[in-house]
Amino acid sequence: MRFYDSLGPNPQVVRTFAAEKGIALARVPVDIMAGENRSEAFRAINPLGQMPALQLDDGTVVTEVTAICELLEDLHPQPALIGTNAVERAETRMWVRRFDLALLEPFMLGFRATLARSFFAPRMPLLSEAAGQEMMAHWAERLRFFDALLAGRRFVCGDRFSLADIPLGAFLRFAPAAGVSLPADLDWIPGWLDRLAARGTFDA
Repeated sequence: MRFYDSLGPNPQVVRTFAAEKGIALARVPVDIMAGENRSEAFRAINPLGQMPALQLDDGTVVTEVTAICELLEDLHPQPALIGTNAVERAETRMWVRRFDLALLEPFMLGFRATLARSFFAPRMPLLSEAAGQEMMAHWAERLRFFDALLAGRRFVCGDRFSLADIPLGAFLRFAPAAGVSLPADLDWIPGWLDRLAARGTFDA
């Protein structure tokens, strides 16, 4: 397998997931700052020009971080990061979907249209800057909602660390580094981020 890797939270999700499972991926760096992911050569791998991508030994290419992680879970079931039974797997997927729709998508739409506008404007259609600011405000509001909803848990799925922790953790670790401050009135998330950092796999 060849893992097309780059800067950014999405590739970090796969690197962390693989590290938690002890999987060594053959990494192929892609320079997104130079637009290599938009090149004809990379679009032959992923026509959407998005990162990351996993190319299997038979040439099959899988993109989208959740799909890649699901594949790695199927190929390497232990330790189980999606779940050991149908109920656990459903719970994990429920939280992943909630975060995708309510937090990660608004964050990226808002971030690209505001703080990162000069970088993304030549590369893709963007919301207006005003709409981007609204998206960032919506993201912060929803983050406070989930912060309160998850109070008292060790991880998103209770005591069970899972895929549900990884994408949100990767994005919330990325945000301050990209100039986006987390709301100051969060109660649960700061301690949760500390627990994720202590695992060491978010530095993979």
